[in-house]
Amino acid sequence: MGNRFHGATTMAATALAIGLTVGSAAAQCELKLGVIGVMSGPAAQWGLALRGAAELVAAEANAAGGLPVGSQKCKVSTVSIDSKYTAEGAAAAANNMVSQGIKLIIGPIGSPEMTGLKPIANRNNLLVMGNGYAKDAIGPQWPLVFHQGPGPSGWAAPIVEVAKAKFNMKKVVLIAPNDQGGTDIASVDAAAYKKHGIEAIEEYYQRGTTNFAPIITRALNAKPDAVDTASSPPGDAGIIIKQLRQAGFAGPIGRLGGPGTEEIARVAGGYEVLKNFYWYEPVYIDDKVRAIAESYKKLMNANPPENNLFFQWVSATRMVTKAVTKAGTVDDVKKIADALRSLPVEDENMGKGLWIGKEFFGINQELSFPFGIGLILDGKMQPVLRHEAATGK
Repeated sequence: MGNRFHGATTMAATALAIGLTVGSAAAQCELKLGVIGVMSGPAAQWGLALRGAAELVAAEANAAGGLPVGSQKCKVSTVSIDSKYTAEGAAAAANNMVSQGIKLIIGPIGSPEMTGLKPIANRNNLLVMGNGYAKDAIGPQWPLVFHQGPGPSGWAAPIVEVAKAKFNMKKVVLIAPNDQGGTDIASVDAAAYKKHGIEAIEEYYQRGTTNFAPIITRALNAKPDAVDTASSPPGDAGIIIKQLRQAGFAGPIGRLGGPGTEEIARVAGGYEVLKNFYWYEPVYIDDKVRAIAESYKKLMNANPPENNLFFQWVSATRMVTKAVTKAGTVDDVKKIADALRSLPVEDENMGKGLWIGKEFFGINQELSFPFGIGLILDGKMQPVLRHEAATGK
């Protein structure tokens, strides 16, 4: 009888343990972040930075026992799809995410991808924290689409102000590719120069050009004080600068289209060829920002992505997870979007920022954190200047 009692007790305890395990599993929640970005081809470094950032934020939350959502601690996971840097690729990726029930999208990176994604985000109520420097990257017609870092409408004017103080230019020629990736940036850069009383002339070339002699001739005929390579790819910019110097142009050269200085210098022939050069650095790197890389090494047991946009994506993804916590839901996208808009822009590593975009895009859904202004003077690299978060005005 004692054995029968002991057996019954053991069975009951086992059943109770199983019941508790199942109950616990049922009580758990999961936040799945969809990551859409270019992860193959020449621009893969950008997408790998994006993916690494999302994976780090998920690992940070899980290491803390889960993301607080209401009374629960939710596991955070990521699902990544290569957009191949095309509108079609991003649209296909977004439809795939919808089929998996994923509602929060981190990425994509470029304007073509955003063009393909935004209509699907609207139809399926997807919250998107994306990027892209197109003039219509975000807008009131896409209320669930947010911008992870300011485009040139945010940072061009502050850099022009610094460049004008250094070089006193009165006329500049901007050179960029003649597609949306070139014209949408160069035209906004041109407006920033004009805002500071500098005459700006735009010149465009066919993407894939290798001989820039005709466009350089036209540029020099305008007798500019400075030339800006805007959003020209780093390889193109290096060739343009090399040919400008060979043609006798001695003025300063700008790049209000993003980083890439090391590759530009390599193609052009060194810092002494760049001579006087100014550019936009999306992130000002200090010890606090470097700590993100150390956190990645510790949590992921690997080196972080070799692209400074990684840091920008970390802060943007953290903002999304903070919004989930504030909203108290992983499913109600509208509530999460409302919470995101109401959050102060602040990151433990990147510092304090602002929501901007109302003046340029018509909607205040663009993150702006402190950024850097790079300078080479007389062929010597200078310390990057820290600039507070751009206001977009």
